[in-house]
Amino acid sequence: MDLLYRPRRLRGSEVLRKMVRETRVDAASLIYPMFVMDGEDRVEEISALPGQYRYTVDRMDEAFARLLSAGVQHVMLFGIPAHKDELGSGAWAEDGAVQRALRRAKEQFPAMHLITDVCMCEYTSHGHCGALCGREVDNDKTLELLSKTALSHVRAGADMVAPSDMMDGRIAAIRRTLDDNGFSGTPIMSYAVKYASSFYGPFREAAGSAPSFGDRKSYQMDYHNRREALKEALLDVDEGADILMVKPAMSYLDLVREVRDATDLPLAVYSVSGEYAMVKAAAANGWIDEDKIVCEMAVSAFRAGADIYISYYAAELARFIREGRIG
Repeated sequence: MDLLYRPRRLRGSEVLRKMVRETRVDAASLIYPMFVMDGEDRVEEISALPGQYRYTVDRMDEAFARLLSAGVQHVMLFGIPAHKDELGSGAWAEDGAVQRALRRAKEQFPAMHLITDVCMCEYTSHGHCGALCGREVDNDKTLELLSKTALSHVRAGADMVAPSDMMDGRIAAIRRTLDDNGFSGTPIMSYAVKYASSFYGPFREAAGSAPSFGDRKSYQMDYHNRREALKEALLDVDEGADILMVKPAMSYLDLVREVRDATDLPLAVYSVSGEYAMVKAAAANGWIDEDKIVCEMAVSAFRAGADIYISYYAAELARFIREGRIG
């Protein structure tokens, strides 16, 4: 047959396919979410997230060492306090789990880049992401608490803060607080496009953060909406965000592309707990090849336009990159 164009010509060998590959993945773009908790000498496996653990600060060194050995230099810390209250005061406590973890990591692992999740849900007795007024989250009062929390993290050694609460105006409030206290060089990664998703279930077990009443649909986004995602993202750009995030990943890659096309800021995507748990469950039943699925999911996020990939599989992905199985 007389064909001038034959796309298969560039698929003939592995070495050729790699040369013309459009999407490339680098271990420097990976972030590992890690849970640190109050207490001593404990490592607890998270039943809903097989292979993932909660660490007390005195036991987290093993996790940091393993990540660095794998080639992962970015960690996002989530704190789990021993005690919770209405305002979530443990979030900004000087001796909170995240604050102590930051100080220890800075001393023991100076090569590690430390990012902190800034939210109230793990710390409040009611499980909502801010201060309550009756049974509703008080947006503006919560901004004060988030700003206080972010400042406490940076003072303890955080290299970057990542507010995940979805309160209106929180990027501007945190930026102003950091700047006023001499931390104008600390970047903010905004959970700019965060949907009210059923994919978060295993995380809520891991962090003990399920709401005791109602849900989070009055502040997290309706998953039916596309234009609203761009509105949220561009508002955060205007308020001073340095990096934007879309969360979850797998079912929202169309929004990754939309946000990528709308802004020049670096763009992160979070492959959340439900995505991880589904892969683990299917792999345990022998229904999928876990390693290949993990690689395919990561590449799909980068292909959609992400620059940064937050994943519980970060160490494994770094190994796959090193072995030439993805990249």
